Amino acid sequence: MTLGQEGLAAFPGPAVVLDRDGHIVASNGRAETLAAAIAQGRLTCLPELLAAPGATSVESLPVPSGGTMILDLVSLPAENGQMVVLARDVTLERNLRAALVESRQRYKDLVEISSDFAWEIGPDGRFVFVSPKGAMGFAADELVGRRPADFILCEEGGQGTVPFETNVEMEDVEVWMRQSDHTQVCLLASATPIRGERGEWRGARGVCRDVTQERLRDAALSRANNRERLLGYIVRTIRDEVDPADMLKTAAEATARALGASGCQIFRILPENSDFELSALSGTAGDEKPVLDSFLGSDHFDADLDDWRVLATVCRYRHSINGAVLLWRGQDRPAWSDDDRLLIDDVANQVGLAAEQITNHERVVKLSRTDGLTSLFNRRAFFDEIARRFGRLAREGKPATLIYVDLDNFKAVNDVHGHQRGDHALLAVRDLLRLHTRPIDLVARLGGDEFAIWLEGAGEEIAVQRCQDLLTAGKIELDPFSGSPDKPLHFSLGVAVHAGGSRETIEELIVRADKAMYEVKRSGKGAWRLAPAIGAEGEEA
Repeated sequence: MTLGQEGLAAFPGPAVVLDRDGHIVASNGRAETLAAAIAQGRLTCLPELLAAPGATSVESLPVPSGGTMILDLVSLPAENGQMVVLARDVTLERNLRAALVESRQRYKDLVEISSDFAWEIGPDGRFVFVSPKGAMGFAADELVGRRPADFILCEEGGQGTVPFETNVEMEDVEVWMRQSDHTQVCLLASATPIRGERGEWRGARGVCRDVTQERLRDAALSRANNRERLLGYIVRTIRDEVDPADMLKTAAEATARALGASGCQIFRILPENSDFELSALSGTAGDEKPVLDSFLGSDHFDADLDDWRVLATVCRYRHSINGAVLLWRGQDRPAWSDDDRLLIDDVANQVGLAAEQITNHERVVKLSRTDGLTSLFNRRAFFDEIARRFGRLAREGKPATLIYVDLDNFKAVNDVHGHQRGDHALLAVRDLLRLHTRPIDLVARLGGDEFAIWLEGAGEEIAVQRCQDLLTAGKIELDPFSGSPDKPLHFSLGVAVHAGGSRETIEELIVRADKAMYEVKRSGKGAWRLAPAIGAEGEEA
């Protein structure tokens, strides 16, 4: 090949002429970077080019201004054993190609990062492409050719349109689908339609992201907030109830309403009893005995019982069972949910606290209304109660009897035997009075050795019989406590009968019974006396 200086200058790219030893004989103006690399021995492919005319190579050479020049080199033989090296600058081409490859990889990476899978639907509504890693537990080739409708469980997107069939661009549409293991998955889908040259629908393509865990967390948080709201409503309802006696009734009503139950029962275990006792009922309920019996081995009951769905749990205070909450729902109603089970446990904790508060209140009330030694009504509680009952007598026209009981020679018991023996004597008196009265009657210790009896609905005949029985039993049971034979421990009884329909006041009745009792004391003790009826023997009418 013969290439003169004019030919070198006319070549559009870098060109150099080399001798047999690889030294530069001539070059054109565009070969500055190439010539410098040859002269400095930085052109690593030069030996191959010299040894094999027609060989090619691509080299990257740094340029003085910074950056890199990429040259596509070829060697051609010339006259006199020389070699011509021609170069084509492919820097821009290679950079564009690299940028395109990098851009495609970046797009692919971004799609994979921002979505769980990409997809495309063909004109027939079937998958024609799914990301190679597959989706929903299926391999990609298991989905290609299938319809998305085969996997969709519920649709969102308006008017029944799902992203896989969209005619318009859609973004972040939730779709619940079935996975390969038949579990549900929530996908957040974005899609755009594919159209032909005439604008006809040719399918759709898009990406999906699995947001199941986020949605499950949102749903769990929503349910937790709802349970907290319902529990707050129940707790406020209980705390707003002023009367402790109505506290559990209010709790039963609020619990039944909050949990959608047909009925709610609340039981307490009273301090003096180890068994459950019904304290409140709201709505209707079935037979609670099998449920309560089950608490011998478990703290919870969750099963169908006859025509009922029953959900129940025990209540505790400081780890000790002090009650139970039972919920009843008809078989035609939905089964109890996990939220119901969590909520009834929270309710039971609050009921356990409320039951303990009620027990403490009852204990305080009992202490304020009962005698410390005998546990009978004290003076204040007795007169409060008979005043309440006395008002009812006027409306019903029924009789009642008030008996004042005073112990004869009680001081001698203490003086001779001591006060402990005296206390035992008072307890024996209590037992005698209870033995000769009914549950509807009232018995009280007014103080010291004074007692009182209220016989509900009893006229003169019943009152006289009670007095005779008490005197007979007293002489037998109380004689052993006597201080001496000449000072026996006996009863003195003053009896006042209130006739049904009488206009007598409670104060007048008390005065008559007290006066009759003192007349017995003055006349020799150990007997009973019936006070004259109101208006008789000088009494005021």
